[in-house]
Amino acid sequence: MVPRGRGDLDAISSLAVADNVIEIIVGLPVGLSGREGQAAAGARTFAGWLAERVTPVPVRLVDERFTTVIAHDALRQSGSDARGRRPKVDSAAAALLLQGALDLERSTGQPAGELVGAATGGAR
Repeated sequence: MVPRGRGDLDAISSLAVADNVIEIIVGLPVGLSGREGQAAAGARTFAGWLAERVTPVPVRLVDERFTTVIAHDALRQSGSDARGRRPKVDSAAAALLLQGALDLERSTGQPAGELVGAATGGAR
């Protein structure tokens, strides 16, 4: 997992090349109702920029609903106190997102989520 912020696109691109990745999954923060808000728009823009950088590696957006809640619960059940689990939650949620995408692809034969095209607006 690479934290968002300065240099994140470069870091992900470098990891993709170094590890010969075959696909990149980006979490899409969708509300419980299924509606997309500002956070989802930001994820879509980020995924578009990333797709430009890592072509021909596919970038897919996958619904990340409940991953943080499940990660908090799993870490709590493992005995982590609230303060101790905060830094681990994002990594655990990312692992859950990836596992869910892999499981869905395995069960359906189709890649999870939505394939992202390169961004058409504004450079980053």
